[in-house]
Amino acid sequence: MRKTLISLGVLMREKRFVYMDHAATTSIKPDVAESMIPFLKEYFGNPSSLYSIGREGKEAIETAREQLAKALGAKPDEIYFTSGGTESDNWAIKGTAFSRQKKGKHIITTSIEHHAVLYPCEYLEGQGFDVTYLPVDRYGLVDPAEVEAALKEDTILISVMYANNEIGTIEPIQEIGKVAKEHDVLFHTDAMQVIGAVQLDMKQKHKDVDMLSLSSHKFYGPKGIGALFLKEGTQIDNFMHGGGQERGKRAGTENVAGIVGMGKAIELATANIEEHNEIIIKMRDRLLSGVLEIPNCRLNGHPEKRLPGNLNFSFEFVEGESLLLMLDQMGICSSTGSACSSGSLETSHVLRAIGLPPEIAQGSLRLTLGDANSKEDIDYVLDVLPETVGKLRNMSPFYNPGSVCEK
Repeated sequence: MRKTLISLGVLMREKRFVYMDHAATTSIKPDVAESMIPFLKEYFGNPSSLYSIGREGKEAIETAREQLAKALGAKPDEIYFTSGGTESDNWAIKGTAFSRQKKGKHIITTSIEHHAVLYPCEYLEGQGFDVTYLPVDRYGLVDPAEVEAALKEDTILISVMYANNEIGTIEPIQEIGKVAKEHDVLFHTDAMQVIGAVQLDMKQKHKDVDMLSLSSHKFYGPKGIGALFLKEGTQIDNFMHGGGQERGKRAGTENVAGIVGMGKAIELATANIEEHNEIIIKMRDRLLSGVLEIPNCRLNGHPEKRLPGNLNFSFEFVEGESLLLMLDQMGICSSTGSACSSGSLETSHVLRAIGLPPEIAQGSLRLTLGDANSKEDIDYVLDVLPETVGKLRNMSPFYNPGSVCEK
């Protein structure tokens, strides 16, 4: 860890490296990396081959499939490996649409989904499908009653994310699943953010979920590998065509090392969820209390029904990208929903959906905690952030001191 003395305003402090963007991606844990090495070196053979170094890879894939199934409370033959969360979402949505289009062409989703769901839905609209984008309340919650009210005779799919990646709000997935089940509509959920934070059980608690998307790099596994839970008996069109891999459902030579790493990562992430959450929540709440002491700020997302490590704030009279860059200069990695950070000309669609005006949404900051964070990291952020916000506000001609923080 590189440490230097840096001056910000009139204060001198020791610079730290603080990573608080775990919702975007995570580092690979040492045990995960170690598990992958043999399949990058000794056992590099094609898993479809008959010789031993190929068979080793095939066996490793099935072991990882069992690891994912155990973590999800599912059956191994309900797990299909993909190239990542985006592919899993696309497969669930397009696969359902094209396999059921004779029954109907109506799809229900929400206005706060990840673009890996929204863009496939927009694509399907261009193919003649009808998509309903449900609104959310000020906390980002979807109302199951509105889901039911939006159903039509030709509704074939409901897709609602388990927890929002930007504001951390956890959705009422079980209630929405019941609605889908009662009306014989397939239900998909993007669960990228919840592994290691929520205990999944596809046999009991989440028995009404037909499809669930995962991405390894969200829970300390490698990038470029994901999975789709496809409930036994659920029929959807194939997304990839070619060879007969993944029991004929997803063509392409398997990423054996990535699959092995994902299996190990989910095993570690789901080993002690309650104990892990207790540690993360304690740090999160301390960070939350400290940040809310900054005037003219608000917490975005539900105050209680939220992911353990997710905090999203909006600061008035501050431009999000400038805040992000200044924090980066102080060694703090974070993210923002403002326009420039995503290359978009608009503010975050999630923040707009919960009712924030553009000038407020533009000053957003997301801090997402993970296993690498410590009490000292929280202290450092609470030392740096107020001064950084103050410095940026002093540059704004619109800043009016004295307002209270909205929680």
